[in-house]
Amino acid sequence: MDVRYFLGERLAFIEQLYFNGAAPFIERKRKIEAEEEPFVPPYSEDPEPAFLSEWLEAEESLQVIGRTCISMLSASFHLYFKTWERQLGRPVDDSYRSAFKRGWFNGYKAYFQGQFNVIFENSPCNLSLLEELVLARNRVQHPESITDQSSHYSADDLKKLPSPFFIDDRDRELLAEMEEGERSWLMPPTIHVTQEKLKAAIHEIGRFAEWLEQTDH
Repeated sequence: MDVRYFLGERLAFIEQLYFNGAAPFIERKRKIEAEEEPFVPPYSEDPEPAFLSEWLEAEESLQVIGRTCISMLSASFHLYFKTWERQLGRPVDDSYRSAFKRGWFNGYKAYFQGQFNVIFENSPCNLSLLEELVLARNRVQHPESITDQSSHYSADDLKKLPSPFFIDDRDRELLAEMEEGERSWLMPPTIHVTQEKLKAAIHEIGRFAEWLEQTDH
């Protein structure tokens, strides 16, 4: 089986899903900001911007689509490893249990090194981004509050992610200004997905798969 081909098919599907699903909400935000029909603001002395709720709804819809795609991306990457495990005919055994308890990416990192002497750190890829993808997926799939549509990194996540990729510029600036020990009192940053960030993650998975299949295993 050409495992990378089928991974590529999944990655392409996820990318087009975001592009087509996000388009109407991006356009709604643009029209509101440009004050175009049907979002021409009426005269009002209310200091709140016109159509604020519609803009916020569009932004939250974009984030839900983005987080859904991140979850699908992580699941596809996981399937890629599981399929290769079957193809290679060397099932993961109990000796890797402790590594897999730290996450399936860490587990397969130990598996490929132990079985084939393939060291992920030797790849030219951004392993931190790939590891963050798994953490972000876990936070998206296990929300903690019914009152909040957003997903947030946990304090434990931030210990592993000194500079998270899937956050907005405002949260990035706040984290950069804080010493690591001071972060505990901050509200954990929201997982923020844009088309550019999603494409970067898709590209990095593709690069990693290409590198892995060029190694001797």
